[in-house]
Amino acid sequence: MARSLMLALDHMGAQVDLAANLRSRDGKGDAQLQTSLMEQAEHLLPDIITRGRSAGWQAWITYHNYYKAPDLIGPAAARALGIPYLLIEATRARKRLDGPWETFAQAAEAACDAADVVFYLTDRDHEALAAHAPAQQKLVHLAPFLPRTNLPTLASGTDLLAVGMMRTAAKLPSYRLIAETLSLLPAQTKLVIVGDGPARAQVEALMAPFGTRVRFLGALEPDALAKAYDRAGKLIWPGVDEAFGMTYLEAQAHGLPIIAQDRPGVRDVLYPRPYPRVDEGAAGLADFALSKPPAQQDIQDYIRARHLLPAAADTIRGGLAQAGVT
Repeated sequence: MARSLMLALDHMGAQVDLAANLRSRDGKGDAQLQTSLMEQAEHLLPDIITRGRSAGWQAWITYHNYYKAPDLIGPAAARALGIPYLLIEATRARKRLDGPWETFAQAAEAACDAADVVFYLTDRDHEALAAHAPAQQKLVHLAPFLPRTNLPTLASGTDLLAVGMMRTAAKLPSYRLIAETLSLLPAQTKLVIVGDGPARAQVEALMAPFGTRVRFLGALEPDALAKAYDRAGKLIWPGVDEAFGMTYLEAQAHGLPIIAQDRPGVRDVLYPRPYPRVDEGAAGLADFALSKPPAQQDIQDYIRARHLLPAAADTIRGGLAQAGVT
């Protein structure tokens, strides 16, 4: 996503300078690590400010400020340079202001407070941002997008396709729902799965009762993944605990109808139609899979209008303008 944002800025004609390579992430809630990272950030600031003045930076943009990886440099650098400070996909987690991430959560909140403009990707993020936004702060919706300006040919297959990493905690619930859904679909329904990871054996065990109805392709490079989308008929991915899910955008770029549940974040990137509620479970997904899908061309038109590089560049340009950058 960060690389896509840099492409969007380039698409609108902006010069993009990467200010630092500091990885300010603490995944475990380690107070000593948090202190060390903050000290490293402080040490980097003088050189960054000098480079910013020399290069004539007009704005500072940070992607994905949150309690495990706060922006430890941007607010101070922007303040010293006298330039607008903008955040993309920032989140507030005030319940983390106490506990093992206390220091980093406070830094993330301070960065959110300092931002002139915050681009939010989903309605769920907007709720918390709006509830605690300073009066002068602008909140701008930036729809998740694909780093491309055109669309591929329409998919022409019939099989169901699932695309998802196989991390034990994060993805297994969706794979479990897919297996339950497949058991309710006609016997001739086939499923192709793209993905790999430490939980692959568990996913294979879930799918073992279906025998040759399920085929595993493993992890695929982008060109091979595009061919998998092209040979599919629909994408099935319930979306349990997804922030929004780039695979939905990739599949819909090929015109594929999506079989997913109506979940926060997920609904922000799906072609608008009534999706099954979470409480309907596999039965709701199975009924939905058998219902008449929207026209593939309509799905592609939706992606073209909202979720490609030109639309993202226009949104970012508008947000920069609100911050006084032209």
